[in-house]
Amino acid sequence: MLSGLKKELVEYVINEREECPKCGGRLKVIGKEIVRTEVEFIQAKLIVKQIVRQVAKCENCGKKDRENKTPVFVKAGVPAPVLPHSFSTPSLAAQIMYLKFMMGVPFNRQEKEWFRMGLVLTRADMAYWTIRCSEEWFFPIYQKIHGQLLKSEVLHMDETRIQCNKEDGRKASTDSFMWVMRSAACEEVQAAYFYYSQSRNTGVAKSLLGEYHGYLITDAYAGYNKAGNYKRCLCWAHCRRYFIESIPLDNKGKEIPGSKGAEGREYINLLFKVEEEIESLSFEEKKMKRQEASKPILDAFWSWIEKTAAMHTTNENLTKALTYAVNQKKDLETFLEDGRIPLSNNLCEANIKPFATARRAWLFADTPKGARANAILYTLVESARANHLDVYEYLKYLLEEMPNNNHLQHPELLAQYLPWSKELPDRCRITIKHKKCLKK
Repeated sequence: MLSGLKKELVEYVINEREECPKCGGRLKVIGKEIVRTEVEFIQAKLIVKQIVRQVAKCENCGKKDRENKTPVFVKAGVPAPVLPHSFSTPSLAAQIMYLKFMMGVPFNRQEKEWFRMGLVLTRADMAYWTIRCSEEWFFPIYQKIHGQLLKSEVLHMDETRIQCNKEDGRKASTDSFMWVMRSAACEEVQAAYFYYSQSRNTGVAKSLLGEYHGYLITDAYAGYNKAGNYKRCLCWAHCRRYFIESIPLDNKGKEIPGSKGAEGREYINLLFKVEEEIESLSFEEKKMKRQEASKPILDAFWSWIEKTAAMHTTNENLTKALTYAVNQKKDLETFLEDGRIPLSNNLCEANIKPFATARRAWLFADTPKGARANAILYTLVESARANHLDVYEYLKYLLEEMPNNNHLQHPELLAQYLPWSKELPDRCRITIKHKKCLKK
């Protein structure tokens, strides 16, 4: 468990004048023993850096007998700051963003911790820094990630709610939405893309997907039906949830055996079991195995659906589950066409989860600019995680490089800063390997 950490030896020695407690004789050191292993925490610290540069004057220019009568001064080059007229640095700004968007610590809580460390840094300042950095330095990377995702052949998509207080012409309590795109596990490029929108309508999905024409894995939301020329693949985990919700429970919250909802769930569980067994196979072999093993399960499932739907029931949730399955049959079976298509949309939901969890702490975005900054930062953070990067070091690296790399004049440079780029420095990568702990 501690194999990836730096080691330090603390040795306690016997005093040279110490004697035998029995006879008073001299003591001779014969060896050492390990008493215990501890992990020491070293508190982070803040340092005020004053940037100073040399100024030189030409010894020739400015003299009466010289051609150039004007004195010439030369100043040492200094890297551009993250934000002009601010005491922010790449390390400080990156830590603020890391704490909020990776660790889920909202600005109001950070404000107290920075104050404890001796720095008066308000939540308003942190929000302003985040928005400015997102707009000026992260946005080009953000756009590149979206463009790359549209080149995927298998793509996940989902959306979740977000509240934005100061949208023009809308109440503060009105729901807005955060859309999420995620490349499938089969894709060479692993990335996630978050997009803030006031609405959840088809027009937003259409603008995000553009000319995409691969496989799209989603839930059954109708907004995706006419948003593009792609092949829809529905999530079996969503279908299973409907059947789970229809299972009756006793007074202790335990399932009552023998319900139709449990039967439906077991059919779907068999499909997921097949996926576990064929996980290590090639995509072509997966397709063949699905035809051999999953297709018969599906045939039995649809037959069971038909018989169960013909029965009278007062269980509204069961009726809802049956109707959902029947209405989505075509798109639920798309996974049989290609071994690259996953059985569920869980990969995308896993990227939404950190956002949804953190949202409970910060509750809302105050302005549309803040909501868009959320989308940009979660895109970078989740894409960095998907590529096994150290999120803090990656954000810090971008804030060091982007103000100084002339990317506006040379947009081709942006490729080396993308989360999957092999040109990223080693410090941005998580290279520590931990030994596996023994399991019972």
